[in-house]
Amino acid sequence: MTKVIVPDGNVDRALKNLKVKVARGGVPSKLKERKFYEKPGVKNRRKKEEMTRNARKHARRYN
Repeated sequence: MTKVIVPDGNVDRALKNLKVKVARGGVPSKLKERKFYEKPGVKNRRKKEEMTRNARKHARRYN
């Protein structure tokens, strides 16, 4: 469970920290993925495309 400390009663800052922690945990992306059923072949194709995109991005950054 994600916990956020509210310093000096600053609720706005604590809410911002909570949103960042939840986003880093991947909760919104998991919800987006599971909203609709995706056939296994389509899922594999999407993941493969994502892997090649990330590899190209990594190669661009470090070459």
